Amino acid sequence: MAVPKFLQPCLASYDLSKLNAKRDKELIITEVLNKGDDQAVKWLGRTYSQEEIKSTVVSPMRGMWTENVLLYWTRIFDIDLPKDTFQKAIINLSP
Repeated sequence: MAVPKFLQPCLASYDLSKLNAKRDKELIITEVLNKGDDQAVKWLGRTYSQEEIKSTVVSPMRGMWTENVLLYWTRIFDIDLPKDTFQKAIINLSP
């Protein structure tokens, strides 16, 4: 399944023509939750089940999340992430 062009701002580091909505769902969900606008988040809800989206937040990709965004989505889905899991998921821009 192709990824729509309006998601390019969320996936700026990626070539949309090489992404597949099924195969790359964890990456796409993560990036849209981090950077997406209302249109992008609504697309997520139409494309993936709530369980697929929640699962991505429950097992966050290492170093891919901004702290405020991950905190927001854990609250939305009522998820209590272990502190070390949360910290490993956060983008660390400090050398």
